Amino acid sequence: MLRRLIYKLSKLFHLFNNQQGKDLDSHLKMQIGRATHQPPITGCPMITSAHGQSIGLVRANNEDALFALSSLNSGDVISEAIGVFVVADGMGGHEKGERASAVAVQSIAKSLGSYLFAELLEVVHSSITEEKLMKLLESALINANIEVKTSVPGGGTTASVLFLIGNTGYIGHVGDSRVYLMEPNRFIQITKDHSLVQKLYDRGEISEEGISDHPRRNILMRALGQDEMLEVDVIRQDILPGSVFLLCTDGLWGSVSDEVIENIILSNTDNLQKVCELLIKEANQNGGTDNITALIVKYGYEYNEK
Repeated sequence: MLRRLIYKLSKLFHLFNNQQGKDLDSHLKMQIGRATHQPPITGCPMITSAHGQSIGLVRANNEDALFALSSLNSGDVISEAIGVFVVADGMGGHEKGERASAVAVQSIAKSLGSYLFAELLEVVHSSITEEKLMKLLESALINANIEVKTSVPGGGTTASVLFLIGNTGYIGHVGDSRVYLMEPNRFIQITKDHSLVQKLYDRGEISEEGISDHPRRNILMRALGQDEMLEVDVIRQDILPGSVFLLCTDGLWGSVSDEVIENIILSNTDNLQKVCELLIKEANQNGGTDNITALIVKYGYEYNEK
């Protein structure tokens, strides 16, 4: 029945179109579609990503969680990359750690995803302010804190979020999971650990090299699910084409130096999945004492007109 109806409609449209062609000069025929005066534009995705995880060589379960979503919003005026990427490292014991990180990631993804699909794709682009986006990211983490505290009493988790819109990134951060940025001429750690050892380093009591192997490295000053009030770091970052972000838990950066991480990324920028696999392998070769999560995000766009 449906097939017959579709056939009749298509036949009717065909007859109508033929009649229009007879009545009009061939140069004035109506065309159905958009931007018929421009050649089609094709290109590679603005955002590409890959991820890798391992429970390590010591732990019996995985308390890390991650989320990755990217899309393209293309119209008459704008053509923008949109992405949400989250890494979380749970704590509080076997089930509590697993549950806390999962609840946090789901909550953050729900908050940002609801905005993306219910508002961002419908509003005028010029009305979207940086202040609004930064507040949105902060609210997503604060809501996740409430959900973890309510759903997983005694549990807690870190959370590092990369929220991409066009050539701007918004980074939300609580805990000691990290976000790194590699640009053509530099490799930097964007986030700052909310940990006891970071505080000791800031005071000059330990060296930078002493952070990763300090016996009290796992003590956090801030985490989701620990307190009703939560202070969130939100950072705005302009993004250059070809830039690469790395979101990772301390199972990676605590076992692999920044220099080695940088070299692995530099040597494999055309194969993000290989980067993740090599980072995980390196962390396990160095002991694999914790769960390991690596999430790589590359921003860049090349297009060709045909």
